[in-house]
Parts: sequence; structure tokens; C-alpha cells
Amino acid sequence: MNRVAYINNQPHEFLEGETILKFVKRVTGKEKLIPTLCDAPNLDPFGSCRVCSVDVALEQDGKTKTMASCHTPVTSGQYIYPDSKEVKKLRKNIMELVLTDHPLDCLTCEVNGNCELQDVAAQVGIREVRYPEGKNHLDREKDLSHPYMTSDMSKCIPCYRCVRACDEVQGSFVLSMAGRGFDSHIVKGADTTFMESDCVSCGACAQACPTSAISDVFHSKAVEADETTRTICTYCGVGCNLEVSTANGEILSIQAPYDAQANGGHTCLKGRYAFKFYDHPDRLRSPLIKRNGKFEEATWDEAYDHIVNELNRIKAEHGPDSIAGISSARTPNEENYLMQKFIRAVVGTNNIDCCARVCHSPTALGMQRAFGTGAATNSIDDLNHTDCILVIGANPTDAHPVTGVKIKQKFMKGVTSIVIDPRKIELAKYATYHLQLRPGTNVAMLNMMLYYIITEGWADDAFVAERTEGYEDLKKEILNLDMDEMERLTGVDRNLVKEATQAYASSKAAMEFHGLGVTEHSQGTFAIQLIADLVMITGNVGKKGAGMNPLRGQNNVQGAADMGAQPHQGAGYLDVTDPEINHRYNTFYKSDVPSHVGYKIPEMFDAAINGDLKALWIIGEDVVQTDPNTNKVIKAMESVDLLVVQELFMTETAERATVILPGSSFLEKEGTFTNGERRIQRVNKVVEPLEGTKPDGQIIIDVMNRMGYDQPDYTAAGVLEEIAQIVPFFAGVKWEELGENGKQWPVKPDGTDTQMLHTDQFKHGKGQFAFFPFEESKELEKYQKDYPYIITTNRELEHYNCGAMTRRTGNVEILTEDVLLINPEDAAKEGIEDGDFVCVESPRGKVDIKAEISDEMKPGILSSTFHFPEVMLNIITSDEHCSEAMCPEYKVVSCRIRKSKGKFKQLAEAEADRQ
Repeated sequence: MNRVAYINNQPHEFLEGETILKFVKRVTGKEKLIPTLCDAPNLDPFGSCRVCSVDVALEQDGKTKTMASCHTPVTSGQYIYPDSKEVKKLRKNIMELVLTDHPLDCLTCEVNGNCELQDVAAQVGIREVRYPEGKNHLDREKDLSHPYMTSDMSKCIPCYRCVRACDEVQGSFVLSMAGRGFDSHIVKGADTTFMESDCVSCGACAQACPTSAISDVFHSKAVEADETTRTICTYCGVGCNLEVSTANGEILSIQAPYDAQANGGHTCLKGRYAFKFYDHPDRLRSPLIKRNGKFEEATWDEAYDHIVNELNRIKAEHGPDSIAGISSARTPNEENYLMQKFIRAVVGTNNIDCCARVCHSPTALGMQRAFGTGAATNSIDDLNHTDCILVIGANPTDAHPVTGVKIKQKFMKGVTSIVIDPRKIELAKYATYHLQLRPGTNVAMLNMMLYYIITEGWADDAFVAERTEGYEDLKKEILNLDMDEMERLTGVDRNLVKEATQAYASSKAAMEFHGLGVTEHSQGTFAIQLIADLVMITGNVGKKGAGMNPLRGQNNVQGAADMGAQPHQGAGYLDVTDPEINHRYNTFYKSDVPSHVGYKIPEMFDAAINGDLKALWIIGEDVVQTDPNTNKVIKAMESVDLLVVQELFMTETAERATVILPGSSFLEKEGTFTNGERRIQRVNKVVEPLEGTKPDGQIIIDVMNRMGYDQPDYTAAGVLEEIAQIVPFFAGVKWEELGENGKQWPVKPDGTDTQMLHTDQFKHGKGQFAFFPFEESKELEKYQKDYPYIITTNRELEHYNCGAMTRRTGNVEILTEDVLLINPEDAAKEGIEDGDFVCVESPRGKVDIKAEISDEMKPGILSSTFHFPEVMLNIITSDEHCSEAMCPEYKVVSCRIRKSKGKFKQLAEAEADRQ
């Protein structure tokens, strides 16, 4: 097909589906040749402002027709005149009309100098407005109700960009246009304030607004900044790119770059707004040594000397295996690499682990067993190529918000969608099928799905035959299952399961996502292997729009494991017990690295209590608040001779430390994070470390050097170069070549990266099928008679794990406390009303927490979070773990409930004191 159109009578080829606006921009290279007001890079063409109008003819110098270039497709033979005299006159007239209804207070406006209306007015040549000034019909009271979002609707030029951002980007539908004609105006919810509406505070509307009609408290579009630095968000595993504006070494605001492949101009309220923790008064600003039960400020030399002397003493008296380290999924790859190297090559033990143990360790282990590689098989962009989406045990709109809204948009637009979750999460409202199973029965549910695929002939026989092995053994076991029993166990109608299974199996390409609702179970690894079975039996791996895609929890939990922060595998997932690998590590590190598996985190706690572990070094993990069975964790912390904690704040864990070392936040350091789709991205330093603090990597190196190991001072490029020599899938990773959007591992030596895994074969040849029967959690077997309720843990949008950072930002004004979600039937039975304090008791202890009555949970099932230390929910969680990976079973906890007595007394006493 001849795809040629003309711009000012000059022929140019156009791309299929290209609009006139994009065509002219691409060909001329001039972004501003055609002015726009309602157009935005991450929004669909709309055509409301008409400022982008161009003249179009069907023959050279023929009769023209004026068209909006933003949504008009280019067709062959068109003659486009983007700057004709008539078009310029029209644009100027449109702008004059807009300005008659806009306050001309540019000099005092927060976006002066960065206002698109101002720019377009200048571009079209506005020097005066010929029309009489009317009463500004949007002269309403400013909305300053929200900790972040602001609005001044007198500045609104009804372009609909905020409404479309809320709809098309976030999918929240909070903003809309009310009134008609000249009275058209933007409203939030049912014409209320930002704070009272259902706004999720993502800031997409503020970034989209071309004026200051909708903005934020940080004046993100103001031109006060003298520098903008691109870096990566520190919160979840999506890996959002951020553009951070600074002036005089102070962070002013954050925006989301439109060209970011991970987040495409969007981010959640944590990434965009929850940054003020970085210079909060609570930041630790000096090393602290505990003497006689109290912390005293110390110099860095004093702290280092104390640590080194104690480590050397303990190592000499008890051996290197009496020392352990817990690295941090919040810190960059380079720092995780250094921590595991320090523990292995300097201390001489494999007692190194990270928070992947308590979240996705079953994912890594299960996927390695099935595929040979324990990471996402596909890229998030594959959502644009899928026919079916299966979400198991994950709530991405809260825990992975940017990816979550991409999934939600697909759900709302009619892609076949299946949610398997005990809760009616937000996605369940839009899903084609919601399989609301009992917590802890994932294995039974997945076996049901495999049963129907096999018995109904829905398997991809060709894929199974060519790419896998073990299928006949799986089939034999599956066919022995009793569907009556599986239905009873899961609590889900088998016919609904069968329908959902058919929808998944019959799709041309089906994409699976899972989270901690799969992994944090006693059968977590087995459930992962069964998901891999599901993916393989339907041929949904190694192709676009398909695959098995774990939603990694923390920002660099993927990278921490990649770098070897685990006791059984070193950097690059290499087996520490393999003599050949051990020789390779010894040669590379020029040190004797042990060849026996070290302690996993739960084993560290047991060893500490038993007296076998004498020293523990923890970086950026508040294990006291976030690990299960809090009282046991506290006992472990108090049992060691030396507890070193590197932190930003005085956390519950830091309170128990012997030595506290003040580290640097992600805004004050450089390195790389690896997101959930294996994307290695550059973390660039935005501001200098706070006085008295140090980057975590440099701290580790300082101690390595003092213990006699020569390690050069920290630079991200230098450590990354070392990593590339020992981690096979980082072979071609170079700091200076990562660019703005990073690279997805494996990266070949020539720098070529990989968007999709297992396209031709699995890492270990053929995919491995495996069968596992359902087994009830020992927690329920032991305790359910006396503790009849099941409580399962989750995460809320506004906070992040222990909340150490978000609780020191405006987020705490939006979500102020942990609450207990309880079904109305259970609340009525227990005499509990909304807002009552409830005593939740398990065999480990009890906590008091405020009730929120909700139909999100089935009767008998409760749910809560552990963001706030005032509650310390993990006092009640158990010691049960995944049988294979030792991931704690946060999702199945036996408990009983009653209306709280003690809490009411405390509140009454507090109220009396205030009066």
C-alpha cells in the first residue's frame, strides 16, 4: 500500500494508524509546530480544544477542510497545511475565547513559566484579547482539603485532560464534567472535595492539567527547580521512573516521565508524593552504640571499631557460622552484592538472606524447579497482547499500583479475566470470574483447574510433547482427585472453576500474575510449581501476551536474590554446594567461601535463641515489626551478642540493636534496582547524603577493609563491573549503557537484553511437570478448634510494609491506622460494630485493633495489615512456613475475636487525661 501524504506539498511516508499530529511532529521534528491544549502523551486523542486544527486538501492547493490533527488519521494523498494563514487565524481566535474566561494573573500563578496555556497563547501570537472579559464562571473556592492534591477551578479551561487521566490512566473515574455549555465544570465525586472523594492521590490529573487548575502542595509544575534528576522509585517492584526536581540541594517535587517503559508517565501516591521522609527530623544522623542499655552517639570510627572487634572475637571463639547477615531489598543491586560478598568472602559463612525469604522465595524455588529460572517470563507490556489475565493471590491495584491499573484497564475493557483470591479485591469487581477460595487452599484450586484441562481435552498437546516432561505422571495423579472433596475444601463451586479454567485454557495467549497470596503458605512452593504446570499444559509460556509473572513485592527484591543474598545460592543463583561453583567463587573473591548451605532467616532466629548465632547484621529490614511471631523475633534479637542495624529510622528492630549505623535513602545514593520484569534500571543520586549518614554500600566496604579485605571505595559503575564478571545474566550490563529505561536480564556480553524468556527451550531443557496433593495447614490442624477464625494479612495502597517511610509523609493523613476487616455476619455474631476495638487472639498472643465491617471477606475470614507499630499485628502470626522455601505462612493464621475491653479502658483514660 502506498502510504504517502504531503506536508506543505512535500511528500512523506506515514505509519499505519498515525494521526496527522504525530505524523507532522515526526517528519518535521518540531514538537511545537502544531500547538495543542487537550493533547497529552499518555492520553487517547480527544479533540476538544481544536487548537491543533490544520488545513487538509485532497489535491495540491485544492479546497481545504479544517480538521483536528490530534485524532484525525493520515490517509494516502492528503495535503496537510499545518501553518496556513487561515489556520493561524483560527487558532488565535480560539485562544482569545479561552482567555476571556481565564484569570490573567500569570505573574503570581504557581505555573508561570511552565504553563501550557501561556505557551500556546504566546505561540499563536496573542498580544491582546479582542473580546470583552466575562465573569469567570469557575471562580470557586480553592480545594486545599487534601494532604497532597489541590485545585483552583478558576484556572480551568475545560480540556478534559484531568478527567481523561483519571479514567484512562488510573481508572478511578473520580473526576467528571458537570453542567452544560458555559456552565460546564470539573467535579470530584459527587461534587465534593479531594479528601472526601474516592481519589487515590496518584497525581495523574495534576500532571495532565495544562494550567494550575489541579495541582499539588509541592507545586510540581512550578519552575523553581534548578535541576531535575531521573531515578527509580524505592517502594514496590514495578520500578517506576521518577523525575525529581531540586533546588539548592533540596527536593521540591516529583513527576513521572512519559517515556518510561515501566510506568509511562504514571506513578502512585507513594512514588509521586511520599518522599518527605528523606529529610524528616526522625532520620538517624549519627552512629549509635548501646552502652548500659542506652544508646550513645558515636563517631564512625568508634562504631566501626566496635563492630570489627566484636565480629573478630565472635569468629575466633565460635567460628564464622555464628555470624549472619540479612541484606535489604530496598537497597540497590550493588549494595546487596557487597553484603553477600562480605558475609561469604570476609566473614566466611553462607548465613546470608534477604526479605525475599518472607515473600517470594517459593516463587524463585518453584519456578527454578519447573523452568530453570525463577523470574518473570514476560514483560508488563505484554498486557497489550493478551487475551486472558489470571491474577492469583495478588492485589496489584494496592500493592503494585501502576501495573495494577494497567491490569484493571484491561479488565474494564473486556479482556477475559480471572481472579483467585479470598478477598473481594478491587480487580474482583471487574473480573469475568472471581474464585473466592478459602485461605490456604491454592493447591486444591490449581489441581481442580488441571483436572478440567486434562479431562476436557483443553491441553496444548503439541507444546506438552515438545517442550515438557513428566506429564503422564501428573495426569495419572490428577485423574485420581475427587472433585467433591476439592470443591468442599476450596469453598468454590466446581462449575465456576470449570468455566474459568476453560476461559484460560482456550485463550490464544493468557497471562498469569501472582503475589504473596500464593507464596506465603505452607504449600507455597508447591502452588508455584502447579501454576507452572498450568502455564505449560496450556502452552502459555515463551510467547507474547502469556507467561508466568510474579508481582515482586519490594523495589529490589528481585535484585537482592539475583545478587546472591540467600544462603543456598551465591551471586547469579549459582549453587554454593557445587564444588566447581565453589572453586569459581574462591578464585574470583580470592578468599575461601564455604560450600555448605547457610541459615535462612527463620533458622537465624532459631539459632540465635538456641545460642548458636552470636552476631547478626541487618540492613533496612524491620524484622521485629514485619516478620511473623513478633515475640519470638524479639527474643532472637535480644539473644545475640552483637546486633548491627543499618537504618534510616529508629525502627522496632533498631531499638534492640547493639550498634546502629545511619544509612542513606535511595535519593542519596547511586546503583541499580531490578524490577519484577527483570528490568535493571539506574538509581541516580538526587541529593547528597544527610550529614552524619553514609551510603550503605560504602559502610559495608569500610568494614570489609577494616577486616583485612581490600575492596575499592563504592561507585555504582565499579561494583556493577564486578557483578558482570560473576553473574552470568549480567554479563553485558554496563552502567553507562543502561540508558533511561534500563535492560532486562539476561543481558548478553554484547549488551543485547531479553524481553521474554523460554521462547525456544527452558533453561534446563524441558519444562518439568510436578504433582502435589493438597495438605491442610498445620496451623489449622493444631488450633482451629479453639481459634475458629482465619486471619490473612495484606497491604494497603498508602503504606509500605512496616510504614517506616510512609508514616513520615502525608500518606499518614490519608490512612491513619491498621484496621481489621470483618464480615457483617461475624461482626453481628460477636457483637462488634464498625469502629469498635477488637481483641484478636492467637496461640502466640493478642492485639487490639479497630474493626471495619466489610463484605470483602467471607464469613469466618478476617484480614488486616501491619503498617503501624501501635498494633504490631505480627504478634499473632505463626511459625508455620513453606515446607520447601521457609517462607512464613502469613495468609493462614488461626485466631479468635471479641470486643476489646482493655483498649476501651486505655482510650477512656487517655480522654480523661486530655480533659
